[in-house]
Amino acid sequence: MNMKEHILAALREQFKRWEELLAGMSETQITTPHSPSEWSTKDEISHLWAWQQRSIARLAAATLDREPDYPKWPTELDPNSADVDKLNAWIHETTRKDPWSKVHLDWKIGFLRFLELGEKITEKDLLDEGKYPWMKGAPLAFSLLSSYDHHQEHYDGSVAWLDQTGK
Repeated sequence: MNMKEHILAALREQFKRWEELLAGMSETQITTPHSPSEWSTKDEISHLWAWQQRSIARLAAATLDREPDYPKWPTELDPNSADVDKLNAWIHETTRKDPWSKVHLDWKIGFLRFLELGEKITEKDLLDEGKYPWMKGAPLAFSLLSSYDHHQEHYDGSVAWLDQTGK
């Protein structure tokens, strides 16, 4: 298995774990904030979807050989900043009233689109650190790996919350 196949297999497994976790939760569990946080699993999925839009933009740009068309976020909230708390708060405020059915469908469609785009890019192009100037020296595979890590971080938090609450 080459590196591209390995990364995409891990992402597909990540998607499957999330779908199994979500299928095993009631809507009340999904929408209940994880104490002491004010975020619920629904809010975390919205958050993951919002950030994944940047990764999808990068992969789409690579398939079309152009600059990424990033989501329209407030210009004063820099997604490349080390301190993204204000941006995350804005995402939360923007999406918190969305119904679970919409949040889940958006995330699911986005994740599957992300995988589809990843399949279209050659391994050589994914791993080439200089191929895409807008990646500022990082290989495009970094977007795939970062999405995996981000989903894992929130998955672990959701599982820990469920374990703590005995649900």
